[in-house]
Amino acid sequence: MDRKKNKRAVGLVTLLLVFLLASCDTRTKKSYPFVYQGQTMGTSFSVKASVVPEKIDQQALKQQIKSLLHEINLSMSTYIEASEISLFNRSSSTEWQYVSPRLFEVLRIAQDISELTQGAFDISISPLVDLWGFGPDAMTYTVPEESKIKQQLNQIGYQHLSLNDQANKIRKTIPSLALDLSALAKGYAVDQVALLLEKQGIYSYLVEIGGEIRLKGKNINEQLWRIAIEKPVSDNRAIHKVLPISNISMATSGDYRNYFENKGIRFSHTIDPRTGYPVTHKLASVTILRENTMEADALATAIMVLGPNEGYQLAEKKQIAALFLIKSDAGYEEKSTSEFLYYTR
Repeated sequence: MDRKKNKRAVGLVTLLLVFLLASCDTRTKKSYPFVYQGQTMGTSFSVKASVVPEKIDQQALKQQIKSLLHEINLSMSTYIEASEISLFNRSSSTEWQYVSPRLFEVLRIAQDISELTQGAFDISISPLVDLWGFGPDAMTYTVPEESKIKQQLNQIGYQHLSLNDQANKIRKTIPSLALDLSALAKGYAVDQVALLLEKQGIYSYLVEIGGEIRLKGKNINEQLWRIAIEKPVSDNRAIHKVLPISNISMATSGDYRNYFENKGIRFSHTIDPRTGYPVTHKLASVTILRENTMEADALATAIMVLGPNEGYQLAEKKQIAALFLIKSDAGYEEKSTSEFLYYTR
């Protein structure tokens, strides 16, 4: 995997937390009848099915999954120069441009969540992330000048992207606007692979891309899937808790591994698009449960920006299932929304 791509995948607006996957159950040596793993979008993916119809041609299904992921990448990757999103980003035109229904759907959800969070989520934030040294280039460990931050703030903003629902067209109102779908594309791809499985008659599965997960049915032990949430500590990897869940999607955003320190001050990779500066709150990670993986993916990023107070209030108000791990003098404390408790009781 390309080093720059890998850093972008784990260090931009995308999710930091790495899930400790499989079924988290070592009591059985049963093998899943369908397993497909590989690399996509600068990260890894894993597909497992507990029950597979006999008629399924597994090699053909793997090729379909591979082709689907490639198609999504060709539309949404900023690392592919000829991708739809790259062509739009390089264009300085402020005229309406047609995009594929696939890309339009992702942009529509992105704009909805930007509106919901009043700009805490913003897919045009990349110039600020790059300025702070959390982009694809080598980290500089320096704090940008205030004038440069203000300059970049003038070049971003979800409100500068317009969508035409009737014609699948989009346009930018400032020529320099550039979009990055890192906080949605993996979740979208998970959903699309899951739908592909269901069209093949597979209804007990786990699909995971870069930590974003969608689950249905039961695992190989005919039990709920058991998914681990990692402790928000930077010096090792350990499990905080295991969730027995199914028929749901799950995404986590964390703020405890990708940062730099300058003159004794810690600067997080989580940049607030509204201010141009890294967040300073005590939220270490947030896990979202949602029917749609793409929304879970984006909401985790947005709430990570909003923090433990504003984020919690929004999640409760909008009935978002969210688990907050908040830094404290004793290490960290856990806080769940009512909806999250409903899913896990």
